[in-house]
Amino acid sequence: TILSFVSHRNASPPTGNKAPSYSYVIVGAGSAGCVLANRLSEDAHESVLLLEAGPKDLWLGSKRLTWKIHMPAALTYNLCDDKVNWFYHTLPQAHMNNRVMYWPRGRVWGGSSSLNAMVYIRGHAEDYNRWQREGAEGWDYDHCLPYFRKAQCHELGENRYRGGDGPLHVSRGKTNHPLHAAFIEAGQQAGYPFTDDMNGYQQEGLGWMDMTINKGQRWSTASAYLRPALSRPNLQAEVRCLTTKILFEGSRAVGVEYTQNGESKKVFAEKEVILSGGAINSPQLLMLSGVGNADDLKQHSIPVIQHLPGVGSNLQDHLELYVQQQCTKPITLYKAQKPFRMIKIGLEWLTMFTGYGATAHLESGGFIRSRPHVAHPDIQFHFLPSQVIDHGRVPSKIEAYQVHVGPMRSTSVGWMKLKSANPLDHPILQPNYLSTEIDVWEFRQSVKLSREIFAQKAFDPFRGAEVQPGPQVQSDADIDAFVRQKADSAYHPSCTCKMGSPSDPAAVVDSSTRVLGLERLRVVDASIMPSVVSGNLNAPTIMMAEKAADIIRGRPPLVDPGVPVYRPPTLETQR
Repeated sequence: TILSFVSHRNASPPTGNKAPSYSYVIVGAGSAGCVLANRLSEDAHESVLLLEAGPKDLWLGSKRLTWKIHMPAALTYNLCDDKVNWFYHTLPQAHMNNRVMYWPRGRVWGGSSSLNAMVYIRGHAEDYNRWQREGAEGWDYDHCLPYFRKAQCHELGENRYRGGDGPLHVSRGKTNHPLHAAFIEAGQQAGYPFTDDMNGYQQEGLGWMDMTINKGQRWSTASAYLRPALSRPNLQAEVRCLTTKILFEGSRAVGVEYTQNGESKKVFAEKEVILSGGAINSPQLLMLSGVGNADDLKQHSIPVIQHLPGVGSNLQDHLELYVQQQCTKPITLYKAQKPFRMIKIGLEWLTMFTGYGATAHLESGGFIRSRPHVAHPDIQFHFLPSQVIDHGRVPSKIEAYQVHVGPMRSTSVGWMKLKSANPLDHPILQPNYLSTEIDVWEFRQSVKLSREIFAQKAFDPFRGAEVQPGPQVQSDADIDAFVRQKADSAYHPSCTCKMGSPSDPAAVVDSSTRVLGLERLRVVDASIMPSVVSGNLNAPTIMMAEKAADIIRGRPPLVDPGVPVYRPPTLETQR
């Protein structure tokens, strides 16, 4: 199929080779790669090849046959095995009882947007203004908001913050579960505001969450962007291709090498090679190709193409834990996880895409500040009317509800390095969790503030005994010990190919997403975030790819100056 495609190229490939060539070769069909494949192939005169290491997200073209991906409530299935998941693990964490942390990452069309909990959160306007200060010129909120809007089709219609006709369908929860209402009401009783759109004017407060769910189905970037573009003759999407190396002529990227069905292949890019493998795979591929810290590369006998010490450094992530409370009424999702009820729920979803299978149940949440003089929220809540044990790998044991809580701007920063020069070896991942005093304090505060919300009147009709941390955990030392033992990754690794100014020794790409010191090579995914945003990463990654597509196509950037953003009436108090 690739070879028949040579006719679509608009320049001859580098001399002396018979490999196919395209205008653009995109590595990784995830949250960013699917967006780029769609947008770059809108120009009919450009040809685009999209390489994905994993399989398609459909079997025989059917979402029902791949229900583990497309049924929102089935999301834990793919977190538990390595079929469509890279299944990474970190080094033992010194400040977390030497626990090895589990990091699922999507390896399938849609990438992690085919595995995630479908929470659509943009982060705070100040995150993007901070990016601008950190050297990502032109990535402030005024320049990012239009791309959030461009991507989005919100079921509540468009306004200055929301998009109304983009490919990414976003909806609100439909279950009207009394525990979600209790959580939002309890937040107000504790003195926090209600926010009617945490992605709009006011992030701060508790309210209903946006989800990438459309008509009861997960709306990944494969559904939103890739599938609608597959009929274009100038777009070719290949699966089960592990890209092993970027091909260079001098300092110019000219193509990539990959293996497919046990066979090594080459493909050439006349315009650009674009890495969209995500925060682990993109820096890994750069290092395997000779772009990274020269000393590290020499240890693996990899010839150095470009010394860029920032590759793989600046690793940032979010940690979270669950505060769990028993429920005195049989209204949680406990019974829904019994085999007979699961079959019933599954059949309703398979026939009509409705019911308890049509949501991830994370329908309410919120953002608060941990202490006075914090300018914008640094703690995030996701509320769930159920109990989760071990990433959902163990069924819940009791009627219980929980809030997922964690700090969003932790100061602990880590790194990743190659384990070997073998592309099949997973890299060494060192997030350095909880390595600073303030991070430990913020987590302790997160537990205390969550307990306070659960203690409000709105929960009186439902509140049983505390399950986790448990009534015996009261002192600061006890809470800290609980955090070390129970906190887990929120699955937001990022920032490993930092976007910054060329004078920044930690930067890997410039504000046009071009790899510094090299030609015709870009990185577009969560790895280029200068610093992690205050929220989930899927919506920002899609926005970044939309913005990068305009940059790559030479289009003027969209901008919406002076968008109003909520400021707390005073910073003297925590709420």
